[in-house]
Amino acid sequence: MLVIGLFSGYFVRKNIHDKQINGAKDTAEGIIETAKQQAETQKKERRAEAQKQENRLLQREETLDHKDTTLENKEQSLSDRETNLNNRQQKLDDKHAQVDDLINQQKAKLEEVAELSRDDAKGIIIHQTQQDLQHERAVMIKESEDQAKSEADRKAKLLIADAIQRSAADMVTETTVTVVNLPNEEMKGRIIGREGRNIRTLETLTGIDLIIDDTPEAVVLSGFDPIRREIARIALEKLIQDGRIHPARIEEAVDKARKEMDSRIREIGEQAVFDLDIHNMHPDLIKIVGRLHFRTSYGQNVLNHSIEVAKLAGVMAAELGEDENLAKRAGLLHDIGKALDHEVDGSHVEIGVEIAKKYNEPEVVVNTIASHHGDVEPTSVIAVLVAAADAISAARPGARSESLENYIHRLEKLEEITNSFKGVDHSYAIQAGREVRVVVKPNEISDDQSVVLAHDIKNQIEKELDYPGHIKVTVIRETRTIEYAK
Repeated sequence: MLVIGLFSGYFVRKNIHDKQINGAKDTAEGIIETAKQQAETQKKERRAEAQKQENRLLQREETLDHKDTTLENKEQSLSDRETNLNNRQQKLDDKHAQVDDLINQQKAKLEEVAELSRDDAKGIIIHQTQQDLQHERAVMIKESEDQAKSEADRKAKLLIADAIQRSAADMVTETTVTVVNLPNEEMKGRIIGREGRNIRTLETLTGIDLIIDDTPEAVVLSGFDPIRREIARIALEKLIQDGRIHPARIEEAVDKARKEMDSRIREIGEQAVFDLDIHNMHPDLIKIVGRLHFRTSYGQNVLNHSIEVAKLAGVMAAELGEDENLAKRAGLLHDIGKALDHEVDGSHVEIGVEIAKKYNEPEVVVNTIASHHGDVEPTSVIAVLVAAADAISAARPGARSESLENYIHRLEKLEEITNSFKGVDHSYAIQAGREVRVVVKPNEISDDQSVVLAHDIKNQIEKELDYPGHIKVTVIRETRTIEYAK
């Protein structure tokens, strides 16, 4: 039994061992088989990738071959074009040579026929061409000038009309007397004083004549200086209101009136500058502007006239794109010399220029003052506009009290004087008699003689005429050549 058990155990263990060996073999064979399969798969994948790379290389090679073929075709095309261009250039050179030969032959024939050299013929042609061009240019310039003048006249009239409408102002003629009303007739005797001492004191201190006549309850103050007349009026009204009239009191009243007048003048100047929106003007110059309120020219208040000129010039300057404020400044100051022409020697133009320079006014303003009556040439558009505005303001109906009869007589006399000189064809008095233009006969008066003629006319006018300000004498000599194309 023991032996049987041992054998049985042996066989059982052997059987188990064999099974384990067989299982290990099977597992090893499975692993080998799997490894073979994976190796085969990787081999196939590598073959496929290699095939793809080979295909891509083939495609690139084909593309390069195609590009190479294209470049060869383009190179051949360019070579063909270059050959064609060379052939054409050669043909052109041949034709140019033939044309040059023909031209030279024609020139030779022309010189032979005309018996002219090449330079002579060239000179004739150039001269004729220049004459033709000069004529055409003259015609074009004349047409352009006529058109420009017509358009300029039309626009200027519209501009001036618009400026006048937008700044129209009433004009009141000033007088040289002032009437002071009295509370009663007894006051006349008190004003005259004992043996006339009061009236003499008042007249001496103010420089104004007191006219006490039969006019009931009124005293007339007469004097050419409006400022002194206004001081006398203020002082007299203060004395009448106070009731105490004697020389000492008169001196006190006149002194207070002067101070009050000084303050009033400054206020009037400041108001004028403020109304025109003018800035940075010297205070002393503003005070001089205020004095214009008490200055008249042919009965026209100079400050009102200057303000109107400033407005007119400002409107026209704005329409033309110029500096409106500078135009108004120049317009306001154009007659500034009239504020001091009773106190300083010289014309109001000369005085005005000195005042403007003294207070460092812009050069445009200085030139405007100097040129607004034509004494010097204007150097800016604003100067021309102010001169035009000045003429417009002074020419308003009723603006000035000069009689029409005297005005017409002066203009007629002015033209009569100029027409009396030998060689004068005709003459015109313009700018309200401030300028006379004399047209002479060019075949009788030379350029040098015209200078002498202007001087002689100036002397004759000074000798025979009485006139305010200056009169500009302009002698015009021109030669016109007219031809008619038929």
